[in-house]
Amino acid sequence: MQRFHHGAVEIAFLVTRIVGWPVFLFLFFPPGLAAAFLGVQLAVFGFLLGAAFAPNHIAMPIVPPDSQVDFVRRQVVMSRNISGGPLVRFFMGGLENQVEHHLFPMMARPNLKRAQQIVREHCQQHGIPYTETTLRQSYATILRYLNQVGLTKRGSTFACPLVRFYRV
Repeated sequence: MQRFHHGAVEIAFLVTRIVGWPVFLFLFFPPGLAAAFLGVQLAVFGFLLGAAFAPNHIAMPIVPPDSQVDFVRRQVVMSRNISGGPLVRFFMGGLENQVEHHLFPMMARPNLKRAQQIVREHCQQHGIPYTETTLRQSYATILRYLNQVGLTKRGSTFACPLVRFYRV
């Protein structure tokens, strides 16, 4: 693994964010107000992070760890990219190229977009399903999936077709 040269700087920022921010709040605000502020901030952050994460993964096939699927297929099949312009990129916080992120987790975000064409062509050549959709279509897929899965509680069964296909 490559050594990270600015580890001390990153650690300082993380400690400042995780420890310094709450200390600042409780020093300069009444305890109730500081706790409420921190609670609302963490709730909003969690909601926005979930809203960016969900379109990339929910309703995608889940490949069991013991199945005989190679690394590339496992990463590409379980993720979807979100297409759109600068506004979508802003709201996704850089998570719109999830397929490439899963394949190259250490790659800088600006380079993921550049790698997208290469990955897409590789998937096409090898018959690997590469999923890319709009944010709206992704949320529609998620809602259909949740409705379908919810029906299992009413007596019907659900099995992901792609998981059945790759199971050995």
